[in-house]
Amino acid sequence: MAVLDSTGLETLLRAPSVVASESSVALVEALTPRELQVLQLLAAGLGNKEVASRLEISEHTAKFHVAAIMGKLGAASRTEAVTLGIRHGLIMI
Repeated sequence: MAVLDSTGLETLLRAPSVVASESSVALVEALTPRELQVLQLLAAGLGNKEVASRLEISEHTAKFHVAAIMGKLGAASRTEAVTLGIRHGLIMI
């Protein structure tokens, strides 16, 4: 889990992305409503165990959702998934 202060978050959001031009790239597949909930909790800094507890699902299911989110967004990390979620307008922080 990574914790960023506002300066670090701003730097991360301004960093060049591995994907072409920020929000102009369409997602390969849309996130499900549950995946959007999980992404929002990731943005709040929660780990898999906390996500599972909040959503009343197993930790295995939470990990599955995180993996699906990362795959659909083309993210290599949880932090990148949150950053791409923000850039695509999927979550607000």
